[in-house]
Amino acid sequence: MYATGLRVSELINLKMEDLHLTMGFVRCFGKGSKERIVPLGDIANDALEIYLNKARSQFVKQKATDTVFVNHHGNPLSRQGFWKIIKDIAATAGIEKNLSPHTLRHSFATHLLENGADLRAVQEMLGHADISTTQIYTHVSKSRLKDIYKTHHPRA
Repeated sequence: MYATGLRVSELINLKMEDLHLTMGFVRCFGKGSKERIVPLGDIANDALEIYLNKARSQFVKQKATDTVFVNHHGNPLSRQGFWKIIKDIAATAGIEKNLSPHTLRHSFATHLLENGADLRAVQEMLGHADISTTQIYTHVSKSRLKDIYKTHHPRA
């Protein structure tokens, strides 16, 4: 999720035909069944290929499903199942902060914007119909404001 900014519902509803790993993107259907294309970075792409070739192939042996993410029984992963995976990974990593799937989506947007991404491009990647929804993620840290000021103001 951190690599794509997908909503939980978009992630767990991905189908095999939505993956375009050689081209580095996934197709998802967001709110209102709106289709969008989301870039997939190399690290996420590689991790997804490993998952598909090793873990997923073990779980779907008895069941035929085109859902990308499945549970240990080969059934489509639920929102609650995904939430539990996130909680377990956070606990294993020693992360004590309350971590949720939406935290990953929020971090995706925040990190893009903090590193200079265009607000309109982030809006597209998140699947927001209204740019004001994306602007929620534009909370800029005070140190970032100072850096921008020093870099771009002629009298800084």
